[in-house]
Amino acid sequence: MKHDTYNPDVLNCLANLSNDEVFTPPSLANQVLDLLPQELFTSPTTTFLDPVSKSGVFLREIVKRLDRGLSAQIPNRQERIDHILRRQVFGIAITELTAHLSRRSVYCSKDASSPYSVTRFDTESGNILYRPLRHTWANGKCRYCGASQEVYDRGSQAEQYAYQFIHTDNPHTLFNNMKFDVIIGNPPYQLSDGGNAASAIPLYHNFVEQAKKLQPNYLCMIIPARWYAGGRGLDSFRAEMLSDKHISHLIDFADSSECFPGVNIAGGICYFLWDKKYSGNCMVCNMNKGEQTSIRRNLSEYSVFVRSNLAIDIIRKIHQTTFCSLSTLVYPSNPFGFRTYIRGGSKPFEGAIKLLTSEGFGYIKRSEISKSIDAIDTYNVIMTRAMSGGNKPGSDGKYQIVPATMRVMEQKEICAETYICIGSFKSKTHAQNLQIYLTTKFSRFLMLQAMSSIMINKDAFQFVPLQDFSHPWTDEMLYKKYGLTEEEIDFIESMIRPME
Repeated sequence: MKHDTYNPDVLNCLANLSNDEVFTPPSLANQVLDLLPQELFTSPTTTFLDPVSKSGVFLREIVKRLDRGLSAQIPNRQERIDHILRRQVFGIAITELTAHLSRRSVYCSKDASSPYSVTRFDTESGNILYRPLRHTWANGKCRYCGASQEVYDRGSQAEQYAYQFIHTDNPHTLFNNMKFDVIIGNPPYQLSDGGNAASAIPLYHNFVEQAKKLQPNYLCMIIPARWYAGGRGLDSFRAEMLSDKHISHLIDFADSSECFPGVNIAGGICYFLWDKKYSGNCMVCNMNKGEQTSIRRNLSEYSVFVRSNLAIDIIRKIHQTTFCSLSTLVYPSNPFGFRTYIRGGSKPFEGAIKLLTSEGFGYIKRSEISKSIDAIDTYNVIMTRAMSGGNKPGSDGKYQIVPATMRVMEQKEICAETYICIGSFKSKTHAQNLQIYLTTKFSRFLMLQAMSSIMINKDAFQFVPLQDFSHPWTDEMLYKKYGLTEEEIDFIESMIRPME
């Protein structure tokens, strides 16, 4: 009797785990490897390093390609495998567990010195290193990765997450000053900083910057796309990446589940090819439900990276007009100087100013207000800094881009840091028309192009053009004003859901 046997790749199964240390599916690893010049896999001198090995999938797939590519030059299979594993393929695991996984994937044994290893090494680790480290504390933070001492100074029995590759001033010494042609991997994305549940510091940029110190010929890494618009600790990294002419390819996934099934990463995922010998514009590839749109672009055209190749044409068309950004009306973060935990008094009193918090209105004295004094007696539009529903497409492929709260503030009403404040109008009608404008698909589509997380800030409005708010605006009026084509209109309509 014939039986159909389902024999999945175990590394594909691991890829479905949801964590900030996301395992890479073999199919994705091979897509990244396809970016490299394939002649690299036919040379017996090409060296590869995965400095953030988890399942060992990159190293395993590299070995497979080298095994095929060197078959003519080294006909004996065992000699070929010995040469590849001893002289060409190297890794650094991120934890003790992933060290065992990686060696099992590459050497067929977690102990590279055992009889079960396909190549017998003198040491248990072989060429896949792991050394448990402790953070180096300075003023409550790790000086290498920024980890919180309060959270991660946890004793010798618990995992420290002090990743070996980035916890050194001189990464060259990790493999005795060895020169690597290709550095490739999928680094850890972030670490909790001890704040609320959503509070974390990014890590992935540290791995990219450390890899560049090794001066490889090629660098490929899979990282969150949040760097497109900067963010916490990422402004300098964004500026450096956008100005780097060595980035020849950038593959962008707005929906992270297209890379990592079952894993949702706000802002999406990207991977890139950095080529030491290349200098020029970057081939930007947008991936959407298996379809690809590719255009060669200057990454530094704007201060943030506009991920969509179709959206960039719309933004350019709007900028051809006399352009002034709505961001000029947006107050800085924490517009009136009241943090989110300030509530004010519960009862009104004569001369009181109403303070809107996440729990409703409280009452404060005018003398307590330290910022934006000129906005107290005007009408403003406020919205919550966090979007309702997050910055990710739904099952229909459309984005919500809706703040949980948006309203016109009356005179003598102000808000806490929970909210963004826009405007400062003497006329309530003007403020109401601004609110209507911010509900249009047109304005929310342009906000989306400058956002890479669920948080709304002043920069999110940089592509939204300022309007005459003496009258209300509709999408149809805006499409006509900026001469958008039917294709461009259909694209906006396909991206943004209506706002109730």
